[in-house]
Amino acid sequence: MDARSLPLNDKGVTPARMAPLAKLPVFWSLEGKRVVVAGGSDAAAWKAELLAACGAEVHVYCAEDVLSDVMRGLIGQTIAPLPESIQPPPPSVLPDISPSRGEIGRRRRGCSPSWVDSADALSVKASPDANEGRRWTKTPAVALISPREGEMSGRTEGGNHACRGQILHHPEAWHPTIFTSATLALADCETEEDARAFFTAAVAAGVPVNIIDKPAYCQFQFGSIVNRSPVIVSISTDGAAPILAQAIRRRIETLLPAALKQWAELAQALRERVSDRLAPGQPRRAFWERFVDRAFAGNQPPGEDAARTLLADAERLGGAPATGRVTLVGAGPGDAELLTLKAVRALQAADVILFDDLVSEEVLELARREAKRLLVGKRGGRTSCRQEDINDMMVRLAKAGKRVVRLKSGDPMIFGRAGEEIARLEAEGIPVDVVPGITAASAMASRLGLSLTHRDHAQSVRFVTGHSRDGGLPKDMDWSSLADPRTTNVFYMGGRTAPLIAARLIGEGASPATPVVIVSNVSRPTERQWRGTLDNIGEGIALIGYDDPVLIAIGGSLGAAIRSAEPAGSLRGGWATGC
Repeated sequence: MDARSLPLNDKGVTPARMAPLAKLPVFWSLEGKRVVVAGGSDAAAWKAELLAACGAEVHVYCAEDVLSDVMRGLIGQTIAPLPESIQPPPPSVLPDISPSRGEIGRRRRGCSPSWVDSADALSVKASPDANEGRRWTKTPAVALISPREGEMSGRTEGGNHACRGQILHHPEAWHPTIFTSATLALADCETEEDARAFFTAAVAAGVPVNIIDKPAYCQFQFGSIVNRSPVIVSISTDGAAPILAQAIRRRIETLLPAALKQWAELAQALRERVSDRLAPGQPRRAFWERFVDRAFAGNQPPGEDAARTLLADAERLGGAPATGRVTLVGAGPGDAELLTLKAVRALQAADVILFDDLVSEEVLELARREAKRLLVGKRGGRTSCRQEDINDMMVRLAKAGKRVVRLKSGDPMIFGRAGEEIARLEAEGIPVDVVPGITAASAMASRLGLSLTHRDHAQSVRFVTGHSRDGGLPKDMDWSSLADPRTTNVFYMGGRTAPLIAARLIGEGASPATPVVIVSNVSRPTERQWRGTLDNIGEGIALIGYDDPVLIAIGGSLGAAIRSAEPAGSLRGGWATGC
């Protein structure tokens, strides 16, 4: 069978490349754009500061007597009429923001909606005088919240093209004419009636609107922010669980080195020159993959000669012929959380993914969206791709310059026929590497909570194939050594031969009471377990079945699992009653 003609899964249905989204995540350029904010509360101050950090010209509409202390600090005002020479520094920490809607925990109420804006490194205060009754006074800009707290910091460092916007205070309530030429509109409204009025006016003017803490009047939402600008990560739970979004943000903070900001700025500076040297496709992507490897190699910013070194790499890649490579990746037993980080990176870098029938859709969901996926699975007793056809396909794709991932269930080096594939690729001069995966036996042991090499029961563990090429038992196995009571044996692909395996072991002296555990679909939601002994293994496999991937573990180290079963020979998981 030609693998290219196969569907993307065994049901013949193409899996969705993108699961449903509650909201569309969009990163909106606001540099130099007019944004209006109605209200003088702490919540409105946070929004104004955030928008100004994005380069917006933020117009705040609010009467002076209802401005919160935080908002006063943001626009350069003070509570007491101190001389300008001894103005206290503006606050640098604002209340925490809800990750999904951008609300603030403690909010100053009683504020008539009004709007604010901020500019470059200066805040600007308007007061009646000249220029249409206004006098513009410059005061020091407020320091922004630390990006370690997940908020937007200023973007004034070199290499980052965005600049800080400006905040302009209008000491008056909002009115319908403020929406003229506005890109966005935000408000902090005390009552439902105020919120409805502002929302209606903004919508009538064709301006996207957000009313703080009133999701029914929000056409867009704010997320919890991890800032390594120009790298920005925003997290939303669509208002369902703000605490969860905050926890996610904290985890992401630990994964992204602080130096990533400088690497991203270097990428901005190099992008055009790299594009001039490398054509789109594999060479250009290979360059950026190497760039990413350097960026994540340690929490160190790029050195002084980094740009020169990287451009030299681009020159070398541009002069080299396009050559692909193949990576054999272990997909583990099915649970996507058991994938290694290196496996995920390989999936994200692939042009083509040749995946086995047993690879779960959860694992495939982690692959690069643009990658072509081809099912090349082999299952016992079913129509399958020939190994020779798979080998030919890998060679053909790699010689066309593609990055090919051969995605195998479990570990590719354990009963995965990886040796044959590696030999063919090396014979063709194609680079090949291997990313190991968690083999099913290891996942089974963790699910059982048992050691396969418990020092009181077993001094060795063996992974054994449960069938030969003709479907029966292998003829060249040392059954006497497998019957050793101090050995734990795990048989792969032995569902159909389970009674024969038990008979051979008992015939070689193994006790009929030797503990046995049979597990199907290990680590998956459909996992099922049977626990019994060697003499009734046939009953176990009849209950478990062999249509799904089956592991059979045999040995004294499994005794604890048998003792926990009530009674022995019971089934666990799926629709069956627990033991």
